[in-house]
Amino acid sequence: MARLILVRHGNTFDAGETPRRVGARTDLPLSASGRVQAEALGRHFSQVRFDAAFASTLRRTRQTANAILGARKDAPALRIEPFLTEIDYGSDEGKTEDEVIARLGKPALEAWDQNAIPPEGWQADPAKIVAAWQNFVTRLAAANGTVLCVTSNGIARFLPAAAKLDAPSLDLKLKTGAYSDLDITPEGVMLKAWNVRP
Repeated sequence: MARLILVRHGNTFDAGETPRRVGARTDLPLSASGRVQAEALGRHFSQVRFDAAFASTLRRTRQTANAILGARKDAPALRIEPFLTEIDYGSDEGKTEDEVIARLGKPALEAWDQNAIPPEGWQADPAKIVAAWQNFVTRLAAANGTVLCVTSNGIARFLPAAAKLDAPSLDLKLKTGAYSDLDITPEGVMLKAWNVRP
């Protein structure tokens, strides 16, 4: 059996700054509050020995993962898993939420937040992302140990569908600096916690 700790990276904007939609093309580092969130995750998981660790190509995920892994001397090397890289928000990349709502309308964003349906113009292939998650979960099911996986909200939201979890009862919009805890066996995935901040 494998244990998967799925983490969304920490904040990339601090209080007083105007948040913008950042995807695959915007490689922001963690903000000051994001570093605090990453350090809190490190303290929270300091008693967990990870056997493998994965993050996306983006700095914010790597910084978060390294803060968690840095809490232990026996941590594994961080490996980059390209499918974990955030989606591309198309013409909405770098725009404020008000600007995105003005272009798309609230129903389109609600469909994304609640059902992982990408709005028009976003570069996201749900079937491809779900298949990548299924392949990742299958690989984990054949292994033992505890695995850390740090990604972004636009990718993490497809894991419930891939793992055949009861997605309607879950908030697919993961909070920054939050984690989920899952057990993975050849028979399936058991959810122990979802969208929890330490």
